[in-house]
Amino acid sequence: MAARTHGPATTSTWAPPSGKPPLASRIMRATWRGLPAKRYDVGWEPGLRVPAADGGPLMTDHYFPRAEGDFPTLLVRSPYGRGLPWSPMYGVLFAEQGFHVVLQSCRGTGGSGGGFDLWRNEAADGRATVSWLREQPWFDGSLGTVGPSYLGYVQWALAADPPPELKAMVVQVGLHDPHALFHAHGALNLETALAVGTGMTYQHRGMAAFVKATLRLQRRLGEATTAQPLRGAHVAALGGEVPWLDEVMTHPDAEDVYWNGASLGEVAERHRVPTSLITGWHDALADQTFEQYDRLRRAGCETSVLVGPWTHTSALQQGWPEVFAESLAWLRAHLYGDPSGLRPTRVRVHVGGADVGGADEWRDMEDWPPAAVVGPWFATARKDLTRQAPADRAPLASFRYDPGDPTPSLGGPLLSRTAGSRDNRTLEARDDVLTFTGPPLTEPLDVLGPVSARLSVSTDTGHADVFTRLCDVDPQGRSVNVCDGLGRLRTDGQEASDVTVPMSQTAHRFAVGHRVRWQISGGAHPRFARNPGNGESPVDATAFAPVRITLHAGSALMLAAPADGAGPDTAANG
Repeated sequence: MAARTHGPATTSTWAPPSGKPPLASRIMRATWRGLPAKRYDVGWEPGLRVPAADGGPLMTDHYFPRAEGDFPTLLVRSPYGRGLPWSPMYGVLFAEQGFHVVLQSCRGTGGSGGGFDLWRNEAADGRATVSWLREQPWFDGSLGTVGPSYLGYVQWALAADPPPELKAMVVQVGLHDPHALFHAHGALNLETALAVGTGMTYQHRGMAAFVKATLRLQRRLGEATTAQPLRGAHVAALGGEVPWLDEVMTHPDAEDVYWNGASLGEVAERHRVPTSLITGWHDALADQTFEQYDRLRRAGCETSVLVGPWTHTSALQQGWPEVFAESLAWLRAHLYGDPSGLRPTRVRVHVGGADVGGADEWRDMEDWPPAAVVGPWFATARKDLTRQAPADRAPLASFRYDPGDPTPSLGGPLLSRTAGSRDNRTLEARDDVLTFTGPPLTEPLDVLGPVSARLSVSTDTGHADVFTRLCDVDPQGRSVNVCDGLGRLRTDGQEASDVTVPMSQTAHRFAVGHRVRWQISGGAHPRFARNPGNGESPVDATAFAPVRITLHAGSALMLAAPADGAGPDTAANG
């Protein structure tokens, strides 16, 4: 693409309004450090009424550079309102870098007409908004999209039938499959569901309403997640009925007709719009980002991925300087024809554990996952981890999981402030948690790529969940979670059954003197709804049955280590 020039432009026929961005947005903008210097002063045109697909109004704010010339447009469609933090983060910051920014409230939110219906209206309303853009005198025909979380979903919805003007996308900690957000291998992502319900219901009403609702959920989280049955128990914690939340919680099967059209994963398989992806190792949507990247690569679409040491929310807080720089470079490259800000490789990942020596290590790679050798670390009856395969499938260890006193969740990929890496020692001291630990390492061990657990397990009721976690144990005994996953078991009495549990992906260095630990339990509550142990639906169960879970020899933690000669292309210590 040729570099853009600023000469006589379509904007010469447009008289920009004189309004400045909201004062609160300007104040927040002034507090950020580590961001590029602004190129332009910013103007603001609030309260535009853009026709939705059904003709109702979609309330929209327009941010723009105060300068002569053509500027590309960024479309940011959100169910979370148009105030803080979206106004400064997207409206102001991108406009001052030379973009028209159209910040719009999705149907039924932020003053827009109609009712919000999770995922069902975004494609049609996105296309209707592009039709409106074509009529604006300042629109020069070059369009990009950007945004996090559900703002990523609306980007994929527009890309399902992409308008010819769409030239670039930046999906930050983004969603493409609502079912996978709420359900994991048959288990309900309970805490995430309640957090999403709170955000979707209150954030578009303003920060005060959202903070009040978040505090109420924190106070009432216990009663909302331990009720028998769970169905309807969230009403008090969320301050009222949220009909769509009850529906998503009570439809666990991805093949249910309820979910028809919800997943947009296949869009990436035919995608041609250059797309940048950003996530964090403890992002609740990290697995969806890796799916998107894999599909885009197989489709031959130009893409890149940045993975930082972030949770879903910290990527937009502590990680914002890196996230904004990555997003801006991609948009400038594909909407301005200026690739100077792009990095030389399509993958950049932060390596956890590599900062033991005081350095913050990022690695640039040609692809993800890198070439690797996946090897098993076998559990033993002595609670060790060994590379030597067992000779039989004898029982190794067992524990009793009681849904009436469920194993608690601790850290990991959540939407709440409790997400991320945590010291697991208190959790691992419980009787319902097994740990298997390797010897102190005499040389660093890099784990790069997907992690999984290959389990041989039996139960006494036939119904159980198994939560499995990789931890890094330092010389002082502190055990920190790296990645994890949960699987739902259906076993045949005391007979051992084999099951593989995906545990997401990681880039982590286990330093010299550290040990690899494999943690196994029967759940992680309230992150996941409790398995009743009796075959009943976790949402409708009114009775529980404790279950004894037995691990058998042959069970192994599967770790991907770099193949010979497949080290990082570059390593940058920040």
